[in-house]
Amino acid sequence: MSTAAPPESPITPLRAALVEVLQPIEQARGLPNAVYTSETLFTLERDRLIGPTWAGLLFTDSIPLQPYAQPVDFMGLPLLVTRDRTGVLRVFHNVCSHRGMKLVDAAADSHGVLTCRYHAWSYALDGTLKATPHIGGVDQHQCPAFDSSQHGLRPIRSATCLGVLFINLSGDAPDFEEHVAPLRQHIAPLTGIKQGFPPVVADPDSGFTLTVHANWKLAVENYLEAYHLPTIHPALNRYSPLKDHYHFVNAEHFAGQGSRAYQPSITTAAALPLFKRWPAERRHMAEYPTLYPNVLLGFQADHVFVMLLTPNSSTTTTETVRIYYCGEGAKAPIYQDLRTAIQKGWRLVFTEDVMVVEGMQAGRASIGYRGGTFSPMMDIPTHHFHQWVARQLLQ
Repeated sequence: MSTAAPPESPITPLRAALVEVLQPIEQARGLPNAVYTSETLFTLERDRLIGPTWAGLLFTDSIPLQPYAQPVDFMGLPLLVTRDRTGVLRVFHNVCSHRGMKLVDAAADSHGVLTCRYHAWSYALDGTLKATPHIGGVDQHQCPAFDSSQHGLRPIRSATCLGVLFINLSGDAPDFEEHVAPLRQHIAPLTGIKQGFPPVVADPDSGFTLTVHANWKLAVENYLEAYHLPTIHPALNRYSPLKDHYHFVNAEHFAGQGSRAYQPSITTAAALPLFKRWPAERRHMAEYPTLYPNVLLGFQADHVFVMLLTPNSSTTTTETVRIYYCGEGAKAPIYQDLRTAIQKGWRLVFTEDVMVVEGMQAGRASIGYRGGTFSPMMDIPTHHFHQWVARQLLQ
C-alpha cells in the first residue's frame, strides 16, 4: 500500500534564499518577497518567529482599571485580556473550555464573571472555571467525574514593561526579565539607571495610531536605520544629521540606531524636566532600539516613546504610539506646548515613514526583486534583523 508523502513545508522553496540572508553583509541578500506577502507564511511566522519569544500585545492603559475583559485578535488568534479588582492583568486564549465557543466578543466591564453564551459555563477573571450548569444532568451542576479545577481558561504567559503588555504564546521562552536584560544593560549608561529604563509617566493625550498597508517587518527595517534621513526626513536631518548617527546590535534580542545631536525641547517659556540620573554629558544623545520582534523604543533625556507594531495580515500593520515623561510634574500645564510639539514632531516623522514602508511593500510584488542588497556601513542593524528572521524560519 502506498503512503502519501507529507505536505511540503512552505519554507522549503525559500530555504536557499533564507540561507543567503545569513551570509556576511557584503554578500548577503535580503529576505525573499514571500516573507512579506504570503498569508501562509504570516501564520507560520506567528508560530516560529513571534510565538517562541516575548511580543508586545497592547498598551496596559487600554484596559480600564475596574474589573474588565478585552478580546484581542492577535495574528488570527482569539485572545482575552482581563483585569481583576486588584488591577492584575492576565491573558488567556479566548475560548470556552467546554465546546470551544469564543468566550468574549466585545470589551466590557465583567463584574468579575465571564459567562459563555452557549451553555453558560462561567469563569472568574483569573481563568478559574466557576460554574458548569447541568453538567451532570438537568439541575445537576456538578459531576463526580469532572474536575473543574482542570478546565479553566488556558493562560498565556504575560509580563508588563514600559506600559506594554508582553506575551509568550509558546509558553517556553526564558523569563521576561532575562529576555529584556540585555537591552536594560545596553541602555543603562545612557539613562544613568542600573536597570536601564527610566521611571516614566504617560501623557494621556500623547498617543496616536497609524495604519500602514505593509508587512510589519518592513516597519522594523525602516526604523532600524538612519540612512534614509536626508531623503525622507529632511527637517529631522537638519536637526539631527545623518553624520551624527550610529548603529548598535545585540547578539539576539535587539538592534537600533542612536543620535549624538538630540536637543532636549526648549522654548522661551520652559524646558521639559529631564530624567534626574541621565548623565549631563549625554543629554544630547538619544537611542532608538527595536526590541525584537515588534516593540520600537525611543530614549531621550526629556521623554521616552514606545511604538507597538500589531501585525494584522501579511500586508497590513497597526502602529500605536505612547509618549512618556519623567514625572507627574512634566504633565503640568506650563509644559503643554512642549508636549504637543513632541507629539506632533514624532507623528510627522512616523507619517513620513508610511510612504516608504508602503512603497517597499508594493515593490515586493516584483519578480525582478530578489531580496536586494545591503550597504556594509549603513544597513548593519537591518541586516541583523533579516538574519534574526531567517534563523527563526529555518529552525
